[in-house]
Formats: sequence, structure tokens, C-alpha cells
Amino acid sequence: MKIFNNIISIFVIVIVALLIVPLSTPILDFMFIMNLALSLVILLLTMYVRETLDLAIFPSLLLVTTLARLALNVSSTRSILSNNGYAGEVVKTFGQFVIRGNVVVGLVIFLIIVLVQFIVITKGAERVSEVSARFTLDAMPGKQMAIDADLSSGMIDEEQARARRLKIQKEADFFGAMDGASKFVKGDAIISIVITVVNLIGGVAIGFMNGGDFQTVLSTYSISTVGDGLMSQIPALLISVATGMLVTRSTSDADLNTDVIQQFTKQPMVLMIAGAVMPFLILIGFPPIQVLLIAVTLVGGGLIIYRMEKRQTEEVPEAPAVMEEVTSEVDYYKNLDNVYALLTVDPICIEVGYSLLPLVDQNSGGRFMDRIVMLRKQFADELGIVIPPVRMRDSSQINPNQYEVKLKGETVAIGEVLVDHYLALAPGALAPGDEIDGIDTVEPAFGMPAKWISDDKRVKAEMAGYTLIDATSVIVTHLSELIRAHAYELLTRQEVKKMLENLKKTNPTIVEETVPSVISQNELQKVLRNLLRESVPISDMETILETLADYAPTVKDSDILTEYVRQALKRTITHRFSEAGQLKVLSLDSEIENKIINSVKKMEGGAYLALDPAIIQKIVASTTKKVEEMRQMVQVPIILTSPIVRVYYKKMLDQFCPNVVVLSFNDVDSSVQIQSLGVIAL
Repeated sequence: MKIFNNIISIFVIVIVALLIVPLSTPILDFMFIMNLALSLVILLLTMYVRETLDLAIFPSLLLVTTLARLALNVSSTRSILSNNGYAGEVVKTFGQFVIRGNVVVGLVIFLIIVLVQFIVITKGAERVSEVSARFTLDAMPGKQMAIDADLSSGMIDEEQARARRLKIQKEADFFGAMDGASKFVKGDAIISIVITVVNLIGGVAIGFMNGGDFQTVLSTYSISTVGDGLMSQIPALLISVATGMLVTRSTSDADLNTDVIQQFTKQPMVLMIAGAVMPFLILIGFPPIQVLLIAVTLVGGGLIIYRMEKRQTEEVPEAPAVMEEVTSEVDYYKNLDNVYALLTVDPICIEVGYSLLPLVDQNSGGRFMDRIVMLRKQFADELGIVIPPVRMRDSSQINPNQYEVKLKGETVAIGEVLVDHYLALAPGALAPGDEIDGIDTVEPAFGMPAKWISDDKRVKAEMAGYTLIDATSVIVTHLSELIRAHAYELLTRQEVKKMLENLKKTNPTIVEETVPSVISQNELQKVLRNLLRESVPISDMETILETLADYAPTVKDSDILTEYVRQALKRTITHRFSEAGQLKVLSLDSEIENKIINSVKKMEGGAYLALDPAIIQKIVASTTKKVEEMRQMVQVPIILTSPIVRVYYKKMLDQFCPNVVVLSFNDVDSSVQIQSLGVIAL
């Protein structure tokens, strides 16, 4: 059965062989008939496909069929010139049927068929392919953005988005290939004229050399020449029509036959008007029988279609609509797969009150989904993570102006915005008279006091130095901060697998040597989550895997492995928290560090801190005091510790001061100047 998997390759080799190896006339007859049948099959295929990509192999098929016709032309020419004008029964029968004793008629018919194919069909199909290829390429960015918007809104998942992107790429490749493949058919039409002229002139010359009389030689070679040309051009004409049919085919849910019938019968009045106009042609001399037959057919067909549509419109459903809905819902959930679909939890979901629908509805001009697309790009650049689709829902359970953000089905934040208003953040100091009247509120992302002001106060607020934020930006900023805080929760094993597959495209060696031979995907996910928990980007997967490949064989604690990875990423960490080449920090007293080190208890699965609660309370109190003092000078407080203490001190501090950055000396690049603003001591 393996030979059938290579039948196309064998067929192409046979075609090339036909250019060299002479064929007997029975085999030549068989090949001509098979070529004609294949062309007919291809034409019918193009009429029954629903999308162009359903026959994506057509450009290659066009090349193979063109090569087959040229090979048969060469073989038949060899036979005509070497067998006294005889190239098989098919060529002879075709020539006699078309010529009917008149050589000029046969040649004219052949020439007309060639010109129709060359000038009308092939030229048009080539132009359509060229324009379609250009328009498809121009439309690719817009289609990609539409896919990203649907993905962000949760209308499709990652697999569906990937399939749509692949389809867009295939469409562009297909029309680009068709643009070039159309040249094959054009060249085939030109070479057929050349071969016909060669057959006729060469055949007549050979006939005279063999001593034949002019009438017999001309009759013999003209029949074989015209028959050979038509046996080549009829299949070529079918393929040309198939080419035009395919490139002009728009995407539809049905085949060409169904579309034509449906669209022609949608307007029965048009058929009746056309039938009523036709009898006037009799007045200028048209044959009445034929005209009246066509007119009656059009009017009768239009009346039948009109009555059928009217009958369908007047039909009344037997059961009430409510009963149908209930019944259909019951039938829907009889399928267990549909019940299991209810168990799916969205990674990120935003529920909005009905007043906020204009902000998120693209049909109403809302730009929220476009902002989500750019938010996905932002997190990919900053943290190296692709956030999952954001599902949007309207909810009657919350206030009209409220929105609720849920992660994995649970509410993490609730905010309130006013449509057509601006959130105004006051500057540090306001001059007398610069106060703006508005609705007092709190900015949801950072908890700063603010006011909602109407649009008519916008200019005055800007002149007074207020920072104005529109309602959409307020929600997007709040969502951005929530995702940044919970990014480690959104990093699933499936996402880690996709990241590894993406890295394989550029560096397959490090992936194959590290996962899962050195470290399992589960442990890798833990390390990456530890990094994201402290806002350390995981974009540089090569460095992360190389570091893990060095230390994972001997170190089994994921927290310690994370520390080694942080050391490898110290340039990234330093760049993230330093300003103007300086890092302003608080230092940890050696007494506290010693107490933490002495309280670490190691177990088989890792280590934990067993410190006296009273000492923990003192350390936290001292840290909180110093951090509050430091916030007066810098925006982000940073505490610097020794490498062995950092991970345990950070875990202890997260329970009381979760937004404090803790770095070790190994996390800081040597090119940065460290400035200590104080020491945390008991």
C-alpha cells in the first residue's frame, strides 16, 4: 500500500519520461482520455468546494496538469511526424469530427478556442489572482487584530486563534501561488499554437519528401494536427475555467450550485419582469416560438417561487416560543459534554454593570478590547508572560456603574467608574481657586484620592494641573495592576509548555537537554512562578534554563533554585529597580540575619523558617517603620540582604508588608551604585 502514498511522485516522473520515451498509439490514446477525464474532475471539484483553501493544492495541480499536457503534445508530435500523420484513434477521430472535410474550419475553431482560453479566461484569472493576493496581504494586519480582539474577549480560545492565524497565512500563500501558477496556463496556450504550426508545416514537408501528393498530404496532416491541438486545448480550457472558478470563489457555507440557486431565487419579481419584457423582442424579428418559450418559463418560475415564499411566511409555529426555548435548553443539556462545559473557569473575567456596556461594546464604539490587546503586548514585553483571554460579561447583580474583576472564578477587586466622566487626580499643591467640583472617590488601582468630573470641566481641570483619566483607562489600569500582582497565578503548565515550544524554534538544544531530563516541567513552573511573584521578568528563558541545567542536578529546593536564577538575571533585576545608575536601599542588620539563618529548618522537600513569634513581631515592626520613612524619599522601598537570608526574610515579610522589594547582594549588578538610606535593626 505504500506505493499509493507516492503515486503523485511516480506520476510526475512518468510525465517527464514522456518527453523522451516514444509511446505506442494505444497508450497515447489512453493518456489523452485520462487527461481529459482528469481536467473534467478538477473543474467539477472547483464548483463544489466552499472555500478556496478546500483545494489548496490547486497551484501545484495546475503545474502538474500543464506538464502532462506538454508531455502528451511532445509524444503526439513525435508520432505524427514519424508515423505518416497517425497519432492514435483519439487524435484522428477528434480531427475528423471537427474538420468535416474543411481544413480552414478546423484551424479557425482551434485558433478561437486557444484565443478564448488565452485572452479571456486565463488573463482574467491571472488578474483576479494578482488582486486577491495583494488584497489578502493588505488585509492581514486587520484580520490579525480582529483575532486578537476575539481572543482577548474570550470569544475564542488559543487553539481557535492559532487556527485562524494559520488560515490567514494559507490564504495569502494560496493567492500568491495562484498569481504565479496562472502563468503556466498562459505559456501552455502559447506553446500549443507553436506546436500546431510545427506539426502542420513539418508534417506537410515530410509528406512531400516521401512522395505524397499535395491533397492527400494536406488532408492527412491537417486532420492529425487539428485533432492533436484540440485534444490538448480542450483539457487546457477546462483547467483554465477551473482556475477562474476557484480564484473568483468567495467564502460560503455552500457549494456553487447551491449558492446560484439560492441567490437567483431570492428575487422572484426579477424573473417575472424579465419574462414580461422578452415578448417585445418578437417585434424586431426574433423567432416567436423560442422567445415565448423562454418568457413563459421565466414568468412561471417567478410565480412558483413567489407563492412558495408567501406560504412559508404565513406559516405559524404550533407551540409557543417559550416552550420551544425550554425544550431546546433541556435537549441541549442532555448532552453531557455541554454540562461539563459549565465547569470551565475563566482565568480572567470582568463583569460590568449595564451603564458600562458602551465602554466594552465594540459595536457602540468602545475601545476596551483594543486596549486589552495592547495590554497583552505590554505584559509580554515587561514580564515575558502572555496573559490569557479576558472574558467580558454584563451582570445585573452589581450596580450599573460598577465592574468586578474575577481571577479563576473568584472576585479579586470591585471598582466603580462613571461613563462620560473623567477621573481627576489632584497635583501635589493646589493654588487658591483651583479646586474643581466633582464627586469624591478613590482611584481603584493605587488607592489615591480623586474626583469624577464632567466633560465641561475638563479644560479648567487641565489648566489647574489635574491629571485626567477617562473611564476606560481607569478600568484598564486597575486590571493591569491586578494582573501584575497575580501574574504568577496565571502561569499554568500549559502556558509553560507553550513557552518551551516557542523557545525550541530558536534554541532547541537547551530545551531538549534541560526539560525534563534535568528539571521537570512542574519544577520549572514553580521557579517561574517564584520569579513572577516578585515581578522579575521571565523573558530570558535561555538564561533561566541554562542556570537550572547547572544547579538543578544537585539542588532540589525550588526556592534555592530561584535564587540562583535571580543571580543570573541580576542585570534585568537591577535595571528594573535602579534609577540613574543608583539603587537606594535599606540594609538588614547582621543580628536579624543571624537569627533568621539559625532558625531555618531544612526538610526533604525544602526548608522553612521556625522563628519565635515575638522576634518576628519585632522584625516586622522595625521593618514597617523604616519602610514608611523611606517612602517619603523613594516610590518603591527596597531592602538589601545577604543571599542566604533573602528568600526567608521575603516570605516572612509578605505576610505583613507584601509590596516591599527585597533584593540580595547577588541580585545587584556591579555597575550600579548602592546608596543605603538606613538599617533595619531590632
